[in-house]
Amino acid sequence: MSNNNNLLIVTSALPYANGPLHFGHLLEHIQTDIWVRTNRSLNKECIYLCASDAHGTPIMLKAEEENTTPETLIKKITSEQKQSLVNFNIVHDNYYTTHSEENKYFSELIFNKADTKKLILRKEIEQLFDDEKGLFLADRYVQGICPKCGAKEQYGDNCEVCGATYEATELIEPVSIFTGNAPSVKKSEHLFFDLESCSKSLKDWINKTDLQSAVKNKIKEWFTNGLKPWDISRDKPYFGFMIPGYEDKFFYVWLDAPIGYIASLENYLKRENSSKNSEELWGKESNAEIYHFIGKDIMNFHTLFWPCLLEAGDFKKPNNVFVHGFMSLNGKKMSKSKKNFLLVDDYLKIMKPDLIRYYLASKLSAGVDDLDMDFKDFQKKVNTDLVGKFINIASRSQGFLKKDSNRIGDELDETIINEFVEQKDVIFNLYIDREYSKAIQKIMFLADKANQYIDSHKPWELNKDSSNSLKVKKIASTSINLFRILNLYLEPVIPETSERIKNYLQSDCNLGDLSIHLTNHKLEKFKPLLTRIEDEEINRLIEISQNG
Repeated sequence: MSNNNNLLIVTSALPYANGPLHFGHLLEHIQTDIWVRTNRSLNKECIYLCASDAHGTPIMLKAEEENTTPETLIKKITSEQKQSLVNFNIVHDNYYTTHSEENKYFSELIFNKADTKKLILRKEIEQLFDDEKGLFLADRYVQGICPKCGAKEQYGDNCEVCGATYEATELIEPVSIFTGNAPSVKKSEHLFFDLESCSKSLKDWINKTDLQSAVKNKIKEWFTNGLKPWDISRDKPYFGFMIPGYEDKFFYVWLDAPIGYIASLENYLKRENSSKNSEELWGKESNAEIYHFIGKDIMNFHTLFWPCLLEAGDFKKPNNVFVHGFMSLNGKKMSKSKKNFLLVDDYLKIMKPDLIRYYLASKLSAGVDDLDMDFKDFQKKVNTDLVGKFINIASRSQGFLKKDSNRIGDELDETIINEFVEQKDVIFNLYIDREYSKAIQKIMFLADKANQYIDSHKPWELNKDSSNSLKVKKIASTSINLFRILNLYLEPVIPETSERIKNYLQSDCNLGDLSIHLTNHKLEKFKPLLTRIEDEEINRLIEISQNG
């Protein structure tokens, strides 16, 4: 991992600014947020960045549909998305937008440098055009049969089945998604980025970067037949940045979208009145470490196109790109049309954010495997682990301290407390390695051990004889200290609950305070720190998801 002195620049992929966030977005942002919180708890300096992806034809069409301007639409959507994530205790240092002056500056800077280095090619291409709609059908607006694997209903830029990338004109039996008509073909001069010229530096980056094995294997496939030039321009009508020197050409959204990471950093640094700028922090000689969290559907943009853009613009390539799988809902692909869909804001009307944070963490690994959000399993996991094991330690111990005004005693069982403290490095290394499910397993093993400690000492039996009061107090005081340690271990995952527990413990401690145990210490009056998920709540979630 990083040296203590190094700055970590961390990003989540940019949600598209044409609607509210759904559970698929939530998976990635929770994964990233846990990692950032973990690094910060280990005294690493992190800047966590994101933005709304605000360009492209879909934005333009959505604005038309709502009888507003694209600028007004993305301002509204960006604000709503940011608030939704804040409500899940995901707090970016900067949540910006790709439709910004900073992003325009850096997009033009990288393009011009690439052009100077003769990496921009110009050639006439054939494009699909919907004559009835009066619109070029790039990427998401044309569907057909994948030319590589034969999968049906694939979009015009990449296949979701085999992962192949191609031009829309290569689709077999293409149709416009607007009219269902077979599109006509029009010729237009387009600008391309010469990926093949960057193949050597790209291979060097791939070989020296600790990418996931599944990611490396997929990247190697792209080199098999040589890297094709990447089309970075789009014809009007289009919403985005105009390409310098052209009156009718715009940057393709996937050119300026990742550059939005750098723009978000620049905006953050300006807002903080930093003496640094993003060209320094993201420059080739920078000691900062850069990490991207993304879904496997955009792997090619982040591990092929993006490193080449950074090379062309004299910026540093990522230290790693962490790829996760897709998220399904109750065993099925999330789909509004198939009535299996959940918006993050709808979840919050019923459940606390930390509950889903915990559940997803308990299932997340460092791999790219898909993950299922099963409501019944979610209920069982939270009730068994968080309530039945973790919170139960405090619930069953605190009552024995009431007679002494909720005060922890001076005497503790140091042996078991030290055993718990010794697990810190193991657990936090698992977090750093993104093996969240393994970290949760370790923590719940310790929670079981704490409950077994209480069971074996039977304070409720000892409490029947007043001569055992000091023994009872020692058992309860030890158990509360174990609870405090586990709370610190879970804090990156359930920050809101952890803060509530710290208020109960009257102890605003951090990982550095693990060796300092609570003795002769007064607790707040105990109140339920977390309650079980009831069947009624799960039924409401199911009902909302089935209504799409």
